[in-house]
Amino acid sequence: MKRRFLVGAIAAIAVLVAAMVAYGSSGKSGVSPLPTSSCPGKLVQGGGSAQFIIASDLPLQGSSRTQTIEMTEAIQYQLRQLKYKAGKYIVGYQSCDDSTAQAGKWDSGKCSANVQNYVRNKDVIGVIGTFNSGCAEIEVPIANRASLGYVSPANTYVGLTHSAPGVTSAGEPGKYYPTGKRNYIRVVAADDFQGAADAILAKGQGVTKVYILNDKEAYGAGIAGTFRNAAKRLNLQVVGDEAWDPKAASYEALAGKIKNAGAQAVFLGGLECENGGKLIKDLRAGIGDAKIIAPDGFSSFSDTISHAGSASDGMYISIAGQPNTKVKSGAGKAFIKGFGKVIGRDPNPYSLYGAQAASVMMLAIAKSNGTRASVTSNLFKTRVIGGILGSFVINKNGDTNLAPISVYLVKGGKATFFRVITPPASLVAAA
Repeated sequence: MKRRFLVGAIAAIAVLVAAMVAYGSSGKSGVSPLPTSSCPGKLVQGGGSAQFIIASDLPLQGSSRTQTIEMTEAIQYQLRQLKYKAGKYIVGYQSCDDSTAQAGKWDSGKCSANVQNYVRNKDVIGVIGTFNSGCAEIEVPIANRASLGYVSPANTYVGLTHSAPGVTSAGEPGKYYPTGKRNYIRVVAADDFQGAADAILAKGQGVTKVYILNDKEAYGAGIAGTFRNAAKRLNLQVVGDEAWDPKAASYEALAGKIKNAGAQAVFLGGLECENGGKLIKDLRAGIGDAKIIAPDGFSSFSDTISHAGSASDGMYISIAGQPNTKVKSGAGKAFIKGFGKVIGRDPNPYSLYGAQAASVMMLAIAKSNGTRASVTSNLFKTRVIGGILGSFVINKNGDTNLAPISVYLVKGGKATFFRVITPPASLVAAA
C-alpha cells in the first residue's frame, strides 16, 4: 500500500514537473518571462499560451520616456491586431528598459545585462530595439553569437550597418557581427540620409555659414559627421565643429564663440537628454536670430519644448519618414486612427516605426522554422507591400530603402510640419 502510494506520488510529481516545463515558471504560459529587473513590462500574449517571446529594448526612464513608452504601447497595439499570431506560432511580448533613473537615459550596464538575459532565455526569439545607437553597439555583437535577431525602429548611426568616410570608425560595421553573419536590421533610414536632408534645409534657409555641435555619443558624432560632409558638398562653410559637454552648468561661452564665428545656423548632432534643453536656452540667448537645426535626437517634441521653453521657438527638428498627415498607405492611416483613439492623441511619428518593426519581426517568425537563426535569416528577406510605413525592402546590410525625411518647425510651443526632404543619392553618398 505504501509502495503503491509512493509510486502514485512519484507519478504525480512527474506530471507536475512536466506541466511546469510546458507552462513555464508563471504557470500561465509556455514561456518563462524575462526578469523584472530588466523587463518591468508584464508578459502579454493575447488569449493563448505563447511559444516564443519578443522583447522590446527601449529607454523608459529619462527625458525620452514620453516617446518610448508610447512606442511600447504601439508595439503592443500592433501585436493585438495580429492576435499575437505569427503564422503557426503564438508569440508573447515583454517590454524591457535599457535606462536607469540615475542616468536619465540609456545605460551601458543595463544594455549589457538586458542582452545577456535575452540570450540566456531560449524563449526569446527576437528583439525590437534598440532606441539608442550606442546601446545597439553593445547588444548586437552579443546577440550575434546567439543568432538572435534585432529589428530597430530608431537606430540611425551609419556604422551599425555600413561604413562612410569621416563618419564611421575603423572596423565598422564588421565588428558588430563576430560570427560573420548579420543579425540586425532597421526600418528607419540611417543618418547619411538625415544629415544630408538637414544640410539641404540649412542651404534652403539662406545659410552660408554653419557651426556643428555633437554630444560625443555614437549617434550624435555620426549624424554630425554626415551633416558636415553634406554641408561641404553644398558649399556651406563650416565655421566651427566641436562637442558640447552634457554636464555643463552653462553654455554661454559656447554661444558667444558661435556668434563670434559668424554662424548663421547651429546644428545639434545629439540627443535632447544630453542637457539639450539648457543648451538650446543658452544658444538662443547668445546667438540671437541664428537658426537652430536638430535631428531626431530631439524628436520627442514635448520633452524638447518643455525643457527648452520659449527658446525652442524657431528651431527646426528633422525626423525620418513622413508626418502622420502625409501617410498614404491604408495600413498607416488605419494605425494612426486606431492607435490614436487608444492613446487619445495623434501618435508620435516613431510609434509608427515601433509598430512596423513589430510587424516585420512577426513576419520573419511566421516564415521561420521556429529557430532564432531562421528568424534572423528571414529578417533579411523582408519585403513589405503597403505596410504602416508604406512599401519597402531591407538590403543585405540591414538598411531600408525608405528615405524621406520630415522637418518640423517649432512655433508657439508646438512642433508643426514644415516640409519633406528626400536627399539625392549623390549627396547621401557624399554624406
